[in-house]
Amino acid sequence: MNLKQRQAIINAQKDAFNRHGYHPNSLLWSSTEIQEIRFKILSGIGITAGDSVLDVGCGFGDFAAFLDKNSKPVDFIGLDLSEELIKEGRKRYPKTKLLTGDLFDYDPAEKSVDYVTLSGALNRKLDYLAKDDSANSSKNYALNVIKKMYHTCRKGIAFNLLDARHEWTASRWDLQSFDPDEIADFIKHDLKPTGKYHIIDGYLENDFTVYVVNPDVS
Repeated sequence: MNLKQRQAIINAQKDAFNRHGYHPNSLLWSSTEIQEIRFKILSGIGITAGDSVLDVGCGFGDFAAFLDKNSKPVDFIGLDLSEELIKEGRKRYPKTKLLTGDLFDYDPAEKSVDYVTLSGALNRKLDYLAKDDSANSSKNYALNVIKKMYHTCRKGIAFNLLDARHEWTASRWDLQSFDPDEIADFIKHDLKPTGKYHIIDGYLENDFTVYVVNPDVS
């Protein structure tokens, strides 16, 4: 992600927060119910009480609250580019560690947390936001984020992406979608995981979730 793209995301997020405040619409989710469907799927990778979780693009840090509510309190770190979202999240969840920046700013050490999660943070087309014609910049950034997530985890990663098989999603000029087969090939040939990976779909019509789980928890 270049500086122009980064600032475009920050500006778009600030505008959404100014319009909607503390609401899923500020995160480009239509409702709390839809947001929590994704959270439920993400947590299904095997997160249990006491694990450490790094959430990339955490928004307000609501995933930490979801885990607490479902008897899975964790050592949670959330990262988001939006200072507005992080400030609001700190007010609502003062015991949760929330930091401004992206995964590459934070630059966690290899195998430094149990699970790394991501929900919706790779759905924007960076080149559209920044009026930048860099070839495949959104896709390349997304794949680099996934790779960094995998190197950071001890137990596994869970992330969701928009499904390019869905006609409306694939037609959107401002949204980045992926074919699950493309992501499966990336996992096999680029991540070369030592454990198993799973692709889960069917919970929402335009979304799929990926687990990559290391051998000791597979």
